[in-house]
Amino acid sequence: MDSAVTVQDVTQVYVTEERATLAVQQINLTIERGEFVSLIGPSGCGKTTLLSIIAGLIKPTVGTVTIAGKKVTEPSTRVGYMLQQDYLFPWRTIEDNACMGLEITGALTKEAKQKVLHLLEEMGLLGFKDYYPTQLSGGMRQRVALVRTLATEPELLLLDEPFSALDYQTKLQLEDLVVETLHAKKKTALLVTHDITEAIAMSDRIIVLDPNPGRIRQTFEIPEEIRTTVPFAARELPGFHALFRLIWQEFGGQEA
Repeated sequence: MDSAVTVQDVTQVYVTEERATLAVQQINLTIERGEFVSLIGPSGCGKTTLLSIIAGLIKPTVGTVTIAGKKVTEPSTRVGYMLQQDYLFPWRTIEDNACMGLEITGALTKEAKQKVLHLLEEMGLLGFKDYYPTQLSGGMRQRVALVRTLATEPELLLLDEPFSALDYQTKLQLEDLVVETLHAKKKTALLVTHDITEAIAMSDRIIVLDPNPGRIRQTFEIPEEIRTTVPFAARELPGFHALFRLIWQEFGGQEA
């Protein structure tokens, strides 16, 4: 497989007048094209910092990041970022919110808009395209955010705890939808989550980070039976619980 993302010797130091804080140290990571990888670890382990570096929002103190062989030096449409908050504009319709990324990049052509409408249809949202965000549930709003992210056709999706603000039932439904959508579109994804079961159910591989500073502690390959089963059903497989206990021993041994 071709590498979609390569993180090489990345270290990040935050400097203020009072102190210098080492956030992540010597991170080396490769994500293959079409792979779904999760980062887990306790608060303060640098998960979001690492996502921001990969997205080009932060320049690393040391090291480099490449996406599809190109060095990351600034934000670009090659990377789509989906956050815990949907950040939909309340005064814009669902269709207009979904087109926002295309507008910003100057790529909102008639053809591109038709693709947005098709994505809304795939997400079960076409009938709500003229609604406003306040008229939709939290889960529906996150689906709109996913459409907005996919609309610019990024090579890599960064998912920073996108389901953490949702109720459990909606979260499970969206996990299935996101995994099935990304697999169908052959997208590469990197998920940050505190939820071990979510990471196991959605991922091909899980990376556990140590805190203060963030370093890679352990990597877990997800068994094929789990990887090829949708997240909701994967939770019922016998190997799922054994893997959870194994990861919990690594994760649980760290300070929360």
